[in-house]
Amino acid sequence: MLRWPVAFEYLSNCVASECSRLGSRNVGLKKMPSSWLMYIFLYVLVCDGVVAQVENRVVFLFNTFQNVNVNENETVQAVVSRIPPEVAFITLQFHTQHSNATLSYTRMPGLGLSLTAVDSGLLSPLIPGQTKFSWFLLAPDGNSVAGTGVILPYTSSDPVPGACNLEFDLDIDPNVYLHYNIFETTIRFAPANIGYSRGFNPPACDTEVGENTRWRLRYDIYQYFLPESDLSEQSLITSIQSVANVQTMREHGKRIMTLSSNDKTEVVFSSIPGQGVIYSVIVRDPVLNTSSSYIPVHTYACSFSSTLDGCDTLGKISTRIFFTIAGLAGLFVCFFGHRFFKCELFCMGFGFAAFLFFVLITRTTKLDYDIRLTLTAVIGVVGGVILVMSWWRFGSVMSCVVVVGLMLGFLISSIVFSTPVGDIQVFRSNVVFWVTFSCIVVGVPLFFVRWPREGNITTCGVAGAYAVVLAVNAYIYTSLSYITLNILKRFLNDNFSKAFTDVPFQDIDFIMITVWVVLGVSGIVLQLYRERTRPFFPPSPYLMWLQERERRKTNVLDPSHHTSSLPSRLLARARQLTGRRESAGECTPLLL
Repeated sequence: MLRWPVAFEYLSNCVASECSRLGSRNVGLKKMPSSWLMYIFLYVLVCDGVVAQVENRVVFLFNTFQNVNVNENETVQAVVSRIPPEVAFITLQFHTQHSNATLSYTRMPGLGLSLTAVDSGLLSPLIPGQTKFSWFLLAPDGNSVAGTGVILPYTSSDPVPGACNLEFDLDIDPNVYLHYNIFETTIRFAPANIGYSRGFNPPACDTEVGENTRWRLRYDIYQYFLPESDLSEQSLITSIQSVANVQTMREHGKRIMTLSSNDKTEVVFSSIPGQGVIYSVIVRDPVLNTSSSYIPVHTYACSFSSTLDGCDTLGKISTRIFFTIAGLAGLFVCFFGHRFFKCELFCMGFGFAAFLFFVLITRTTKLDYDIRLTLTAVIGVVGGVILVMSWWRFGSVMSCVVVVGLMLGFLISSIVFSTPVGDIQVFRSNVVFWVTFSCIVVGVPLFFVRWPREGNITTCGVAGAYAVVLAVNAYIYTSLSYITLNILKRFLNDNFSKAFTDVPFQDIDFIMITVWVVLGVSGIVLQLYRERTRPFFPPSPYLMWLQERERRKTNVLDPSHHTSSLPSRLLARARQLTGRRESAGECTPLLL
């Protein structure tokens, strides 16, 4: 079988020889020989194939993004030309929202010559005199793929990302590999090497350790948050284009940490399902003051293809019902909790017992989420009833207020560790973290022992307003939910201590902070003003009943003293309803 260029040349020669045989006369289509018509027909077919190949060829310019569509069973050639001689290596990166794309050095992908991913990239060292290079893009899953790509040039003084790769398939791998679950998102990458010129052998990676080797390199880990609640492809493409290279990532991204060449090339972050995040690694050469960028990678910590728990169905109906009821109860407690003390105790006991039970059942069982949430609600009701009954029976206000104060301490401690304080290296230790966290939780109710009423009202305002924020989060994403959610993740996952818990703060978050503060302050001020002339706490109903019974026994002048007991009254009433009435006899009055 002839190859297309050979067949094209053969048919061209045939047509040319036929033309020369017929001369330069104008020959009508009807007068053309059948052999010439056949040649022209084949010529058009081949030309159409050549035009199709030209159309499947995308020409890139350095640092300029190009949108590329790869159809099913199609190969697109990415070409860059006019490469300056000072460029030592170039990288091609290609990004899609959720569909895999294959980048390959060859037209037929092979192991070690290609990479298939949502965010993929290839690095190509150049040889002396080379001014043109090309790669190939394919759609591996049988569906068309649309994405954006860019080619970045680097000089011989820039570090080479992934040049000391010993873990992944590519020989030189500039990619960042990402894995996520509900708790954490992990990124890994291959070590880089120092730069080298065209035609020179790359420096050895691990033969020496010194300032003239790759061990002097530093790795800056960057994070960039996409707009909240925005899962559109256009938002991702715009964000990728704004942080694709070293300069733009430094301008728009946030540097989380810096790794040395002796550190493990792996970083863990807290997962935020539904929130788009772009991670990138910039390798620096502090001696030459140069830097290069790995291929940025993005995640939403959820799946676009899953029909259950996908990015479009994050808000479960059961979760929304649960937190909507909790938000309404929190709004009531915020403004009327101390006035209706039994209702407040029930809500606080519900939250306390529900949280502990959810942690316990999640760590010890593998039940479905809806079942766990239902059992959590049931145990929460039991906990609320137990707290109310303990106050009703024993009348110990301080013991109940301590439980309520622990709720406030938990919130305050969670707020403290949701700030950059939580990312301090010393708190990576579970022992140090939990000891510090527990001290804050216990210290808050101890502080309010001197002012129990004020402490109880403060808890009502702060916790009640936060319940409203959680109810809003069930419908509109807000980062404030991660104040307590990150603590819950640390309870449930032993390895979560390694994760960075940074979350985005955008317009909706500042609005919800304002709502939280306004509701909390308004509820506290209103309750303090309304309760200023009332007793600190309402008396226990059971103790009041005991006192009333004792008073009736000792005070003979009290009419209630001569009242029979409740069982006797009920028995007498039952006899009246079931007994047969006796005839009264003569009903007319006597005249005399």
